[in-house]
Amino acid sequence: MAKNEKTSPKMAKLAGKVLSTSKSKPARSLAASVLTQAADKKKPAAKKK
Repeated sequence: MAKNEKTSPKMAKLAGKVLSTSKSKPARSLAASVLTQAADKKKPAAKKK
């Protein structure tokens, strides 16, 4: 995937809702495609002692 192929966080959130609530096969397929291009969630930095 190229660097510029990213889905906005707002769109990824909406796609997540569609994927979890919709029964429509085309809608779920599209939502899965959108989430595939979304950036991964960043892990919180480890706390230093």
